[in-house]
Amino acid sequence: MLVRLATGLLIGFALVAGSPARALAEDAIKPARVLMVTESAGFKHSSVSRKDGQLAPAEQAITELGISSNLFRVDCTQDSASDFTKEKLQHYDIVLFYTTGTLPIKQENLVYFFKEWLPTKGHGFIGTHSAADTFHNYEPYWDMIGGTFNGHPWGSGSTVTIAVHDKSHPASKPWGDEVTLKDEIYQFKNWQPEKVRVLMSLDMAKTELKKPYHVPILWVKEYGDGKAMHMSLGHREDVWTNETYMASLLGGMKWILGLEPGDATPNPELSAVEEKKAKAAFDAVQ
Repeated sequence: MLVRLATGLLIGFALVAGSPARALAEDAIKPARVLMVTESAGFKHSSVSRKDGQLAPAEQAITELGISSNLFRVDCTQDSASDFTKEKLQHYDIVLFYTTGTLPIKQENLVYFFKEWLPTKGHGFIGTHSAADTFHNYEPYWDMIGGTFNGHPWGSGSTVTIAVHDKSHPASKPWGDEVTLKDEIYQFKNWQPEKVRVLMSLDMAKTELKKPYHVPILWVKEYGDGKAMHMSLGHREDVWTNETYMASLLGGMKWILGLEPGDATPNPELSAVEEKKAKAAFDAVQ
């Protein structure tokens, strides 16, 4: 069942009600449509857990981001079998997953998504946090994502430092040169550096727990004429109240919609360099 935040819609009205000129200008810009899927067929994160009939923290954050930016409106669902269909996808510009496990989506709808919907110009997919912990055994999905969840040695209470490699892409630009925060950090298998552009990575030298391999955090890729982005951060509820995190997701949406330019040229050489750096940092403490 699709859910919208009614109070958010009232907030959106209030933003324009005081200015007729502004209202007319904003009415002329049709907001994009986002389908946010927060269904958990595996581990269920608190960030996507609904309580007392209210939207989950991540759902509320994205809904309010759409209203405050006036860029998009979002429908939230935890019923992918009913709402992730060929008929309904045609009404959306962006699909955003915060999901786990094998979702109960019919095969014909998945095929339509990968073969027709996503490769269309102006369409895009955003995976947040555990989107990589979804459809483990379905290659078209992890090929689209760029990799598959393979554990999280850095738990939700870990303090990590993340390096920003591309300071001009609208998805990574808000972070500056680097950021230090607390969150659960995934490592990946089926990682395909030759197909993605890594924008941010775990800085192993500045993070207490060290592992001898590259751990990407944020990356983008072209998918036909469409686009895809994965953001590993987002386990903790407080990350969804982090203004920089939300600006990063908004920047990714602007890139997908063609409103801001961003390079998606694969950079496997960067992953190779980061791999060497991680091994050196790991070896230094052995």
